[in-house]
Amino acid sequence: MVITYLGGQFVKVQFGETTLEVNPPSKDSKFKSARFGADVVLVCLNHPDCNGVLTVTHGSKEPFAILGPGEYEVKDIVVRGFATVSSYGGERRSNTVYEVTMEGIKLLFLGALSSGELPTALAEELDEIDVLFLPVAEKGVLSPQAAEKLSVTLEPRLVLPLPFEELAGPEGLRRGGADGAGKSALRQFLKEAGEEKAVPQEKLVLKRKDLEGKEGEVVVLKTAS
Repeated sequence: MVITYLGGQFVKVQFGETTLEVNPPSKDSKFKSARFGADVVLVCLNHPDCNGVLTVTHGSKEPFAILGPGEYEVKDIVVRGFATVSSYGGERRSNTVYEVTMEGIKLLFLGALSSGELPTALAEELDEIDVLFLPVAEKGVLSPQAAEKLSVTLEPRLVLPLPFEELAGPEGLRRGGADGAGKSALRQFLKEAGEEKAVPQEKLVLKRKDLEGKEGEVVVLKTAS
């Protein structure tokens, strides 16, 4: 499994010949749109920054689109979607949290979750999270403090913070993000988690055996160009 971060909440997961994409931006978003196709696409939030299903439809590759809560199984991917809420974009919106199982690895995408506490019914459904995709921003989604607290509560093996803000290319983390002031939400999250020295990676290549002995390890991915 290869995990690549493409900015905002846009993540690409490849395994074998299958490509899963989560929250691709539309052409109306400030984030860069995809230039490749997907087999399966998940949309957590009906907002231009997350709902670009058409941007991952290329040539003969038309993805199976999952747009909300429910249970799905396609191309050896098992998906469960749970309804939550978000205040991203300045208004209350429906947000879907997705639990995805593939290659024996369980991924949890929180999307644009705004509350640091999951609904009780959802929290009771979650167990043995391998990789947690965690939204972090100054507003609209989880604050750095709320994100760190929730990640500890969920006890994943790996945590991938996804800053819901533009970073200035692959060097954005080192320069402090788009504002260059060294005070980005991502930096603050890493401080809260005691991971200030985390070295950003180009991508995460993961096998089931790689998760053995991991407990809440933070992995920072550069924004792919």
